[in-house]
Amino acid sequence: MTLPGILEGYMHAIESLPEYRWQGKVTQAVGHLVESVGPLCSVGEACEIVDAAGRRYAGEVVGFRGRNVLTMPVRKPKGIRYGDAVVSLGTRPMVAVSPKLLGRVIDAEGQPLDGLGPIVPAARIEIERGGPPAMTRVPIDAALGCGVRSIDAMLTCGRGQRMGIFGGSGVGKSTLIGMMARGTEADLTVVGLVGERGREVREFLEDALGEEGRKRAVVVVSTSDQSALLRIRAAMVATSIAEYFCSQGRNVLMVVDSITRLAMAQREIGLAAGEPPTAKGYTPSVFSMLARLVERAGRVQNGSITAFYTVLMEGDDNMDPVVDAVRSLLDGHIMLDRRLTSSGHYPPIDVLESLSRLMSSVCTNEHLATARVVRELLAAYRRSEDLIRIGAYQAGADPTLDRALKLLPSIHALLRQTADERADLADTRKRLAELVS
Repeated sequence: MTLPGILEGYMHAIESLPEYRWQGKVTQAVGHLVESVGPLCSVGEACEIVDAAGRRYAGEVVGFRGRNVLTMPVRKPKGIRYGDAVVSLGTRPMVAVSPKLLGRVIDAEGQPLDGLGPIVPAARIEIERGGPPAMTRVPIDAALGCGVRSIDAMLTCGRGQRMGIFGGSGVGKSTLIGMMARGTEADLTVVGLVGERGREVREFLEDALGEEGRKRAVVVVSTSDQSALLRIRAAMVATSIAEYFCSQGRNVLMVVDSITRLAMAQREIGLAAGEPPTAKGYTPSVFSMLARLVERAGRVQNGSITAFYTVLMEGDDNMDPVVDAVRSLLDGHIMLDRRLTSSGHYPPIDVLESLSRLMSSVCTNEHLATARVVRELLAAYRRSEDLIRIGAYQAGADPTLDRALKLLPSIHALLRQTADERADLADTRKRLAELVS
């Protein structure tokens, strides 16, 4: 970017700031929540807490209690004292975006974490916005290869579709999203790691994502020891960056890992602000926030955001309120089975329990027919698996089951895939057709 372009961006940022700022005074600090008398502000507005030494702590207004303002600092509020100033900035939290973000690792505030120097911004955009209006969305009618055979063959996704990856801890969600980031047909990938363990961030970048995947990916990281506000912002910033590249006519694959830790962070803020708890302590704002976040992905006139959200199922519980709510918001779900992981079947996708609601819109009739046959064979084997294992089934009693037993090794060979193997969508369709024929 030229120097006049950089100056133009800074001048635009300065002009967007208010001419004056309101100021309040800290009266109480409990945990990560700071209560103050004033300033005049609105919920969601960015603010700063200024201590006696002039140090500034970024924060966000999360609610009101009577006449007092409730502020959540971005960092832990150490050093804040009674009477310190709270200054409203008159703007919403924003992030700097630029084409130079490709290949970079940043935190939830947009600051680089990879030691490769600063990122010159091309623009600054709000991190929390509404999704595109319903009538501006384009119907999803084109398939997007994910590089994973079991998904491309049995759960084909479309450009702009929103899918959930559901599974318990240690089942293989991170490995799966790394395979997708390396093998996708999308132009680029945006990965949001929400509340990730610090030890696993570098492992994900080097092992799961790899050098090839990092070159065309933007990774936004917030670790589990950071504040709830930063964990939420990691998902919001990742979505905003995906929207920026989508507005430039790019097809973006976005992965948020995990939506459950995002919901927990919003629950923490909601309970601190005084919201009433519902099922499992989740506050009403959790489910409205999840809906707003998911609705920002999709296909529009000049680009698309194909989104995958991982959902941590505590104790492999299908009836968890977050699991149920997210499943109802998405266009399909991919269920990971711990039993498949234990048997060495990778990726451990339970095809029969998984569903892509838009597969019929993006696949040919021949592909749908062959996938339906494979589902019927797997279902027939699962119904009689116990009888087969104890030797009680007699060949010839069920022609469909006989065919399933004959083709089961070939079906498993199609659905299994090593972590470093990349599958082409056209080749996957060809192998599926040859298997059934």
